[in-house]
Amino acid sequence: MSIAIPGIPVGNFASVLRMIDKCGGRATVVSTPAELANFDRLIIAGVGAFDYGMANLRDGGWIDALNEMVLQRRVPALGICLGMQLMCTSSEEGGLPGLGWVDAEVKRLRPEAGSGLKVPHMGWNTVRVKRSNPLLDGEDGEQRFYFVHSYYVACRRDGDVLATAHHGADFVAAVNHDNIYGVQFHPEKSHRFGMALLQNFVNLQC
Repeated sequence: MSIAIPGIPVGNFASVLRMIDKCGGRATVVSTPAELANFDRLIIAGVGAFDYGMANLRDGGWIDALNEMVLQRRVPALGICLGMQLMCTSSEEGGLPGLGWVDAEVKRLRPEAGSGLKVPHMGWNTVRVKRSNPLLDGEDGEQRFYFVHSYYVACRRDGDVLATAHHGADFVAAVNHDNIYGVQFHPEKSHRFGMALLQNFVNLQC
């Protein structure tokens, strides 16, 4: 399967490309929205600020092409870290609207005062799968992934929550709505569990 990664300046995609290659997939960082028509998978990856990411999608003319690919052609899409947040409707981090593919708001992590927990939440954390799905094995209860984030996704529909993690309180670690998937963690930095997830994404049945 051929996977497109929009080449907006929100991070280094090299580790994602390497992991997809190890999984037997073929991922390409594309430089123009028109190129998306040639692919049957999409990954939106990146780190950084919500408004910066959305401004780059808007100013680069990506939004209409992404909507056509995901909402009309129903190509499987995976958002990683900032990429998942951009799939939501809005964010406390900025004022621009998100893509709106997932009915959710992005909110800042606010650990209880005196808890000693730091923001950003950084490091390895166990993920708890909430429902059967093709990406995360719900039978493996000790799946650990690498997180680096200060904001989290708050879904308005419980059915969109795929998995949770805990940092002072439970938060959404993964979402799924129809052909749209998102993970707050970095599977490309999460060794065997990350490789298994990306392998499942490569092999998704359309």
